[in-house]
Amino acid sequence: MIEVNERYTDVWDALADTAQEAANLKARAELMREILRIAKRSRTTQTALAARLGITQPRLSDLMRGRIDKFSLDALVGILDAAGVELQIEFHQKVA
Repeated sequence: MIEVNERYTDVWDALADTAQEAANLKARAELMREILRIAKRSRTTQTALAARLGITQPRLSDLMRGRIDKFSLDALVGILDAAGVELQIEFHQKVA
C-alpha cells in the first residue's frame, strides 16, 4: 500500500492534474458562485431566469447543482454578461 502525504493549498489543486487546470477550475468556480448569488436574489423561476441569462432551464439546473465540468470560462462569462454583471479581473503574484 502506498501512502501519499501531499498537502494542497486548496481542493482545486488536489483535484487538478496541473497548476493550469487548477487555476481554470478556481476561476470557473468563482464565476459560478456569482451566478448562484444572482439566481438566489432573482426570486423567479428557473425557466424565467434561464431565459434572462440566455440559457436553457436544464443548463441553469446544471449550474445550480455545481456541475463545473459542464461550463467553460467563456460560457460563464457570457452568462454573467447576460445578467448585466461587469467582470473585473485582479492579478496577484503567487507566493512560493
